[in-house]
Amino acid sequence: MIKILKYGQVSNSEIFARGTAATDVSDIVSEIIADVKANGDSALFRYCERFDKAKLSTLEVSEAEKQEAMEKVEPRFVEILKTAAENIRNFHEKQVRNSFIINDKPGIVVGQKIIPVDKAGLYVPGGTAAYPSTVLMDSIPAKIAGVKEVCIVTPPSADGKVNPVILAAAVIAGVDRVFKVGGAQAIAALAFGTETIPKVDKIVGPGNAFVAEAKKQVYGTVSIDMIAGPSEILVVADDTCSPSHIAADLLSQAEHDKMASAVLVTDSADFALKVSNELEKQIPLLPRSEIARISIDNNGKIIVADDLKVAIEIANEIAPEHLELCVDNPFDYLDSIRHAGSIFMGKYCPEALGDYFAGPNHTLPTSGTAKFSSPLSVDDFIKKTQYTYYTKEALSKVAEDVAFFAEKEGLSAHAKSATIRTERKQ
Repeated sequence: MIKILKYGQVSNSEIFARGTAATDVSDIVSEIIADVKANGDSALFRYCERFDKAKLSTLEVSEAEKQEAMEKVEPRFVEILKTAAENIRNFHEKQVRNSFIINDKPGIVVGQKIIPVDKAGLYVPGGTAAYPSTVLMDSIPAKIAGVKEVCIVTPPSADGKVNPVILAAAVIAGVDRVFKVGGAQAIAALAFGTETIPKVDKIVGPGNAFVAEAKKQVYGTVSIDMIAGPSEILVVADDTCSPSHIAADLLSQAEHDKMASAVLVTDSADFALKVSNELEKQIPLLPRSEIARISIDNNGKIIVADDLKVAIEIANEIAPEHLELCVDNPFDYLDSIRHAGSIFMGKYCPEALGDYFAGPNHTLPTSGTAKFSSPLSVDDFIKKTQYTYYTKEALSKVAEDVAFFAEKEGLSAHAKSATIRTERKQ
């Protein structure tokens, strides 16, 4: 049963505790990365057979397989994928940055160029569930940014196939290449390249503990989006809400995995009990009830605060991945929210809208990192470079100042490089 805590009457460590993955897989991942780096495709084939029970003859999904997948997916879902893709595209197109140039002083030009990375690799989880939403959320911003080649890696099933809904989403999103490989070995392949899989510049996307650790270990060789922890939801709600709605929202994250964290903060002790009772009714009805049960019992909590102002303060301190403001007039509270991955406003905006359909990205900072990081966006697939131009006349006006500054730092060669260009020849 979910824990009910009264804010101010228990320790902060209980209030702000969250589920964390305890498994240390760093040594195993290091071995896998070294193997893939040294042996390329042959290592990938071995790991596919070992972990996915798939004996492959080729790693890349063919165009015929993509077309076959499009024909297998029911037409209604294809249309839903297309609508979701349109919503995601419309939202992310607003994030596009522009280069700029400043030339308001004679003889001086400075500016900044926005340049997309050349290649991006997207990890799409497989296993017990398929995530076409991840395909859309991760690849569409990359395409909008102008990435030349967008590649997906995803674990195959035992028959050597990729789930058709993943391939359908990849076709709709305009993904360039799809590879049948998952786990830490897929991250290693993207980071270092193999005979078949290209080395990329950026790796994004969620995964299990092995994937997260692999991303951590290859960071620096390539860029990554983030190290994602267990899924999280925090709901701020008052007693005008439906307890069944709030319980359903909490379970929408609890069913993800046993380490997921579902938290309700409310100003009503009576409402807290009603939600707790509703959770007990709904959990047994879920297909993934065993996972949700462990998540709620171990990591779930209901925090009773004095008022909604305090509830918002608690939410800011926790900095959740998903924050629902299930209150009347939610925009009255929006300016008070400082730390959250994504905010869902009002009583008719469940977090599931963000997972699949609304448009804002669902790849979000977890484990409190929303205090200093952001959702996946077009910005993740660009880099910036800057440039400077001075004429001789413009340099002459500032050379002595530049040299004086350099000498203050004890760097006389820096100083000389400025003054030597303006010295009169003897």
